Amino acid sequence: MKDFTSVMMVLILMFTFVSMMSVGVSAAEAAPTDGVVSVGDAESNENDVLSTKAIAAAIVVAVVGAAGALGMAMAISKSTESMARQPEMAGKINSAMMLGIVFIETAIIYALIVAILIIFVL
Repeated sequence: MKDFTSVMMVLILMFTFVSMMSVGVSAAEAAPTDGVVSVGDAESNENDVLSTKAIAAAIVVAVVGAAGALGMAMAISKSTESMARQPEMAGKINSAMMLGIVFIETAIIYALIVAILIIFVL
C-alpha cells in the first residue's frame, strides 16, 4: 500500500507540473510577435490566455481528483480486505491506511492550490 501511495503522489505531482508548463507555453504562443498591438488584439489575447488558464486548471483539478479518489478507494478496499483476513492487526492496518489517505489528500490539495495559482497568478 505504501508503494502505491508513493506512485500516486509522484504521478499527481508530475501531472500538475506538466499542466503548469503547458499553460506557460500556450500563454507564450498567445502573445503577439510583431510588436504592434491594437486594442482588439490585446483583449483577444487576454481572453485566449484566460481561457487557456481556466481549461488547464480544470484539467488539473479533474485528473488529480479522479486519481486521488481512485487511490483512496484502492487503499480502503485493500485495507478492509486485510483487516478481514487478520482482525488482530486491524489497528495497525487502519492507522497505515489513514496515513496513506492523508498523503493522497495532501497531494490533491496541492493540485488545487496550483490550479488556483494558475488562474490568479500566472
